[in-house]
Amino acid sequence: MKQLLLDVMFASEKRKEVLLLLNEGPQEMEYLLKSLNTTRQALLPQAKILENHYLISHQKDVYELTSIGKLLVEEFIPLLGTIEFFSVDIEYLGTQKLEFIPPHLLKRVKEIGSSEVMTPEIAEMYDLNEKFHEASKKSKSVFIVTSFIYPNFCELTYELIRNDIEVHFIISPELMDRLKGHKYVNINRLLENDLIHIYVYSKDLNFLFMGCNDYYLIVNPLSHDGTTDRKYIMSNKKEALAWGRDFFEYYLKDSAPLTQL
Repeated sequence: MKQLLLDVMFASEKRKEVLLLLNEGPQEMEYLLKSLNTTRQALLPQAKILENHYLISHQKDVYELTSIGKLLVEEFIPLLGTIEFFSVDIEYLGTQKLEFIPPHLLKRVKEIGSSEVMTPEIAEMYDLNEKFHEASKKSKSVFIVTSFIYPNFCELTYELIRNDIEVHFIISPELMDRLKGHKYVNINRLLENDLIHIYVYSKDLNFLFMGCNDYYLIVNPLSHDGTTDRKYIMSNKKEALAWGRDFFEYYLKDSAPLTQL
């Protein structure tokens, strides 16, 4: 009796990996064995299942995807990327509000890939992640969307200016009101610098922070009850950086430049 194709493709890690390897083109058995670090005795039964379901074929010792196999693998590769993203820490991501991610970018979370869910020490909770800031000082530009600022915000921003880094901020209306209420004189000085661009979003920001430089993407969402914890998502994939810039552009469309407080 034939198994369901979903079971054939996903129930066995070896079968899944064989399909992904063959998606690169026909491969000899020895290449598959070496890539999967397995034995012929262990792999042959799995390959036979794939053949029996018309997903792969072979001649002599060379295996390749069938037309059906190619079609199905092309369809499930994006799904695997999405699963990889959520599998990093499903207990954390499953409790976070993700509605702030626009639908077209939510479909692209696979581009963030196997990110890290970081938990800084309590003593460092209100410090900007050192790894992200040090990378920002070596970047050409930095893009940030945020509903809060660190106490040492101006000091950190001046460090970037001294390194000729162009910095783009989008802040929430609530943060704008807070800055006005506390009369952050240094913000006005920052606005006088051509490297600093600050915008105010016209609606609520239902997340805490998104930052993207030439090396890292960092995202800090809110939980379903509207609170935040010390965890955040971080990725250094090239595709993740492009995702972060597209995220910034999405929010920029509904933002207005800030010229002075």
